[in-house]
Amino acid sequence: MADPTPPDNRPDTVSALERGIAVLRCFDEDRRVLSPTDLARLTGIPRPTVTRLATTLVTLGLMKQEHGGERFMLGPGVVSLARVFLAGLDVRAAARPLMQALAEAAGGSVYLAVRDGLEMVLIEACRPRSSMLAARLDVGSRTPMANSALGRAYLSAVEPAERDAMIETLRLARGGDWSNLEPGLRRALDDCRQLGYCISAGEFHREINSVSVPLVGPNGEVMALNCGTAAFVFTEAHLRREVAPRLMAMARQLAQDIGGHVPGPT
Repeated sequence: MADPTPPDNRPDTVSALERGIAVLRCFDEDRRVLSPTDLARLTGIPRPTVTRLATTLVTLGLMKQEHGGERFMLGPGVVSLARVFLAGLDVRAAARPLMQALAEAAGGSVYLAVRDGLEMVLIEACRPRSSMLAARLDVGSRTPMANSALGRAYLSAVEPAERDAMIETLRLARGGDWSNLEPGLRRALDDCRQLGYCISAGEFHREINSVSVPLVGPNGEVMALNCGTAAFVFTEAHLRREVAPRLMAMARQLAQDIGGHVPGPT
């Protein structure tokens, strides 16, 4: 139950922070997308103020704004702050057994990730029980958009205008590194378009090779699935011949289970 004391009347607190948290707390399973008017009604905060709070939270990655609209929803930035929240995500519950089965069959770690700014954030991770290799990533870990297979798969599935804008932002953010990153990114996007999957072979981490496919949820949210391990185990030929078909089949099964889809080759 919410504290009935108005934020501005509580001693020893920061009212602006309390108001921002009050905005985040408006969202629940039945209220996933809210307009500024909704947020103002639910919090009692004036609409101009609540709009500024929401915009700030979008900038911080804790909320995101509806494409082409004014409504808001929670953003992937909450992943790193609230793992308990993740336990209630339907896609994780549906994905976990399929991901674990693939990890055992393929012998590599399997990840599910969403975008947060110019990075991907893992929201689920499974690894083979028999693996002797130490896991590098877990839930809440981040991977770069430009040179991880997860980021490349994500970029392949968003609308062309959004993809172009993100690539331009990446170019500006990576500065002098961009000339080394762009060719691999472009090849991966071509692979996704032609084959339905993309690869990062030692480009994110020089000792790790992995393959990723995009996954679109029932409400159009774009995610990415990945399977990878040490490069001496998952050679690029092995990824393309053995792992990619298994990952794509798992992604299609998961999409069917959650009412989403897997973008196919064009």
